[in-house]
Amino acid sequence: MALSKLTYNSLNVTAAASKAVGFDSGADDLSASLSGGSMKFIKKVTASSSATVSFVDGTSDVVLDDTYKEYMFTFKDIHPATDSADFQVNFRDGSSAYDATKTTTFFRAYHDEGDTATVLQYEANDDVAQGTGVQLLAVGVGSDNDQSCSGVLHLYDPSSTTFIKHFISTFSNNNASDYYNNTYIAGYCNVTAAIDAVQFSFSSGNIDAGDICLYGIS
Repeated sequence: MALSKLTYNSLNVTAAASKAVGFDSGADDLSASLSGGSMKFIKKVTASSSATVSFVDGTSDVVLDDTYKEYMFTFKDIHPATDSADFQVNFRDGSSAYDATKTTTFFRAYHDEGDTATVLQYEANDDVAQGTGVQLLAVGVGSDNDQSCSGVLHLYDPSSTTFIKHFISTFSNNNASDYYNNTYIAGYCNVTAAIDAVQFSFSSGNIDAGDICLYGIS
């Protein structure tokens, strides 16, 4: 089969605002009018000596329903009041408690400032196997002024009442012993009920400072 060559100026692929370029129904046509995806800002919470930070659908302008099939949380400079505390998450599945059943995996890489220790390993003690407790996101976060954690968490189709609710996250943090941690978590809420709220906290003490933002992905 011969290849057809196009001259550089034979196609007009200039997309309109908020549109994407792609193949349409024609045999050899491109369209510049396909709808593209977007990231919609929903809510920002700035922690200040907060025991927990919760995002509850329908409360305080939070949207966490079938408006979007994917939601993304971003975390910036999350700082604990207590040294060597673990940053963690849990999910609510329609009741008043944050106790959705979860199964997860957890692995991390770390490197100390003195260049004496490095590792990349699966952390069996930090995963969850059909449990209702919290899932760790960042471990041993230090409380010094130059220590904190930042990262992202994606939650997929939380309003589904048919499928499990997948989530993935990655975090970076300075821990209390001057190690840099890079953690990776993936798992699912093994419930048929919709996830209608997400809560963040530290394993000990308050969230001293930091910003958490929620976005809807279309």
